[in-house]
Amino acid sequence: MRTVTSVLAMQRQASRWKGQGTRVGLVPTMGYLHEGHLSLVRRARKLMGRHGVVVVSIYVNPTQFGPGEDLSRYPRDLARDGRLCREAGADVTFVPHNDQMYPGKEAGAYSTYVIEERLSKVMEGQSRPAHFRGVTTVVAKLFHIVQPDVAVFGTKDFQQAVIIKRMVRDLNFPVKIVVEPTVRERDGLAMSSRNQYLEGGLRTQAGVLWQAIQKARAAVRGNPRPLNAASFKKELKQFIERQPAARVDYIEFFEPATLRPVSEISRGAHMALAVFVGTTRLIDNGRL
Repeated sequence: MRTVTSVLAMQRQASRWKGQGTRVGLVPTMGYLHEGHLSLVRRARKLMGRHGVVVVSIYVNPTQFGPGEDLSRYPRDLARDGRLCREAGADVTFVPHNDQMYPGKEAGAYSTYVIEERLSKVMEGQSRPAHFRGVTTVVAKLFHIVQPDVAVFGTKDFQQAVIIKRMVRDLNFPVKIVVEPTVRERDGLAMSSRNQYLEGGLRTQAGVLWQAIQKARAAVRGNPRPLNAASFKKELKQFIERQPAARVDYIEFFEPATLRPVSEISRGAHMALAVFVGTTRLIDNGRL
């Protein structure tokens, strides 16, 4: 497996693949890989077959972190990530540096961003206003640099996947977006690089996110009439915050294709939530 750190070198390699007719699959990550990431790599490997190429980008993207968030302490282990990528079937890891991805930014000379103006305003976009500007910008740059035929994302970041699909459609990127199911721990907690922050009893309390999704699913499927979203949010907030270290950031029920909030919850709606467990902010989602 090869590691590429230069944007120019990656672009040149991508152009060679295109010239040879080689199909390319991309798995964008911020590193510190876990089984959720590796399931995406294996999916990309299967989609590309024996003659295609799988690229895993490993880049902690500074523009998707807000002030006071965990950019400086976000977990990193490139040696471990490289080994796991190789074992999962990747051919190349792309590990660019900030000065190449955002040339001139430290001197204030970088000013171009990709902004989705509708889907990015709710949920994560409301709680973290600059987050999706950073996500769409870096993903657009990765698509431009790697030139993938297919890019694989995870369902855990459901809103992100919907926004990336919209960006691809709106900007005519020749990329197929594949979204794979969330991989969970035994107690249902969605796998995340940030789970390592959960120490002692916080790890047990974090299971309440999945418990809340299950509770909502059971209520919707067990009730012949739609549920009032506002009152049920209050009920779920109380349920979650029975855990002493848990604090709800948001709970939302919405149409999965448009992210449009619904006032009445019935089967087929989607639920997303963000919860602080201690100082660690976790997200999850599920179809009801």
